[in-house]
Amino acid sequence: MHLFKGKHIGFLVLLAVLPALYGCPMPPETVSSVDLDRYLGLWYEIASYPTFFNRDLVGTTAEYSLRDDGLIRVYNRAFVGDFDGPIDDIEGTARVVDTQTNAKLAVSFASVPFGNLFEGRYWIIDLDEEAYSYAVVSDPFRSTLFILSRSPQIDEAVLDAILDRLEAQGFDLTRLTYTPQLVL
Repeated sequence: MHLFKGKHIGFLVLLAVLPALYGCPMPPETVSSVDLDRYLGLWYEIASYPTFFNRDLVGTTAEYSLRDDGLIRVYNRAFVGDFDGPIDDIEGTARVVDTQTNAKLAVSFASVPFGNLFEGRYWIIDLDEEAYSYAVVSDPFRSTLFILSRSPQIDEAVLDAILDRLEAQGFDLTRLTYTPQLVL
């Protein structure tokens, strides 16, 4: 069965062992400031580095909302195989790690085995600071990369500029896969 729930524990373990396997590359720089109230809401995955937990998924979205306890609710949702496939979803929480910038968060998924013991690192490394229309997320080891947009499609010129900045930061763009999104 192809579920986020089963794959996220592996993702968190992967984040823990990758530095030991491949050495520790220079962490990417994060953006200087994130207004969390503006960052909350629905994001569409435009492209990402492939991993075992996002294989065969389309229409991937992430929705962030503030919880009563001050943590951020994370709700990831996608379709398996195609847009007629079953829904694959998982809920977790994020907490701000760097309160000076709000650009570094830690994400955990309690519904997976040992999910509360491991936190994935969620670093916002690029952001449309004016309109919050796109964001780029990675981790300190550069093992993950997600290009997110507020809409299912992103303007080609905006995407090209994002890709140029990622290449200048040393990200391997040949690893990127583009996520099919349902456009109505």
